[in-house]
Amino acid sequence: MKSSADVSSTMMKVDLSINHFLDRAGTLFPTNEIVSRLPDKSLVKHTYAQFYDRTRSLAQGLKDLGLKKGDRVATLCWNHHAHLECYFGIPAAGGVMHTLNLRLSPDEIAWIANDAKDRFLIIDDILLPLYRQIEHKYNFEKVIVFPFSGADVPAEFMNYEQWLAGTDGSHFEYAAHSEDDPVSMCYTSGTTGRPKGVVYSHRSTVLHTLVASLGDFWSLRGTDVVLPVTPMFHANSWGIPYGAVMMGVKMVFPGPHLHPDDLLDLMQLEPPTLSLGVPTIWMGLIQAYEAALTQQPGRWKLPAGMRSLVGGAAVPEALIRAFDKHGIWILQGWGMTETSPVCTISYPKAELRDATMDERYRRAAMAGIPVPLVDLRIRNDEGQDQAWDGQHVGELQVRGPFITGSYHHVPVSEDKFTDDGWLRTGDVASVDSMGFVRITDRTKDLIKSGGEWISS
Repeated sequence: MKSSADVSSTMMKVDLSINHFLDRAGTLFPTNEIVSRLPDKSLVKHTYAQFYDRTRSLAQGLKDLGLKKGDRVATLCWNHHAHLECYFGIPAAGGVMHTLNLRLSPDEIAWIANDAKDRFLIIDDILLPLYRQIEHKYNFEKVIVFPFSGADVPAEFMNYEQWLAGTDGSHFEYAAHSEDDPVSMCYTSGTTGRPKGVVYSHRSTVLHTLVASLGDFWSLRGTDVVLPVTPMFHANSWGIPYGAVMMGVKMVFPGPHLHPDDLLDLMQLEPPTLSLGVPTIWMGLIQAYEAALTQQPGRWKLPAGMRSLVGGAAVPEALIRAFDKHGIWILQGWGMTETSPVCTISYPKAELRDATMDERYRRAAMAGIPVPLVDLRIRNDEGQDQAWDGQHVGELQVRGPFITGSYHHVPVSEDKFTDDGWLRTGDVASVDSMGFVRITDRTKDLIKSGGEWISS
């Protein structure tokens, strides 16, 4: 007689892969649109069918150039359709997409490219002046220029559009891979010392996408129109490109035009239902909009009911109130390059349904509650877990399947990871009884006095 314990899962073992998102988009959503704003502020539109074909051509082209599994392909680009093609085409060929931050100094960019051992570079033509300051500091094997502005590409470089047009991707086959193979890498900012590489896998990216797309967070629907103002070189634009492609969502890329007037103009042409950006951009946008109400009435309308995820820095309660006056609720998120990055989001929990508006605003200005699959704790200097009472503070530590457990080619150290495998974020925080995290400071900005942390 068999034991009642003699049972195994009957579920298929299928590796998680972002290639599934690409296939899904090309097959199920072929007519949905991807809109990009060009340097001259005109708009260019591609369907997901075109995106699918172009991305496969990119992947085949990289294979034809001799790309090997695990080779790093750097991007130095603004937010647009070609950058989205890199998100999927590079890993489809077995490579690792490495987004370089165009806001860093040439020395920093060159150091990071060297540390990552980037082999190829895909760059916007309007960023070639920046490249000229890098080329003598780091040598890319191939430089592929996307003619973003429509100008001729210098003969010394490969022309991205001509290269894709001359490549047949119709018979492309995905590089063999497992779910733990890398797909992209980003380097940290704001940490002490040199930037450190964080490498994301198929598995971590798929899980992060599924979690972030849930109803209380991005709440992605196929009918959405997403405006990612967050740079695609900043923690993979918070992961939204993967979610949008997974759902076939219409995307509206702002290109290099991030001035409040430009964003408001774009919103009139392509009204978003979901936007993502940092507080400084949103502060400038609401100030420009409210000034125009009296100075240029009727020039702009804010998209009715637009959802907005704001992060990268603390969101002032005044900003949340200002947007709510116009029917837009801001969700504050907290995360790091190390956390893929969505880790906590401050959304209106069911328990707040009867709360006053003042209380809702107060909580909306917090970092929020941990998303599913993320474990979170607050620890003091003695390694003791602190109570979730909103009073006790300590270092915020997290762990989960889309949180890094190490840095690229950097030994694991106790100042970044605990002995039991949690990421030490360096943020000092408290958590209240409802699970809302409130960030209070950075450990590196604090000194100890009488056993307590105080701001330096």
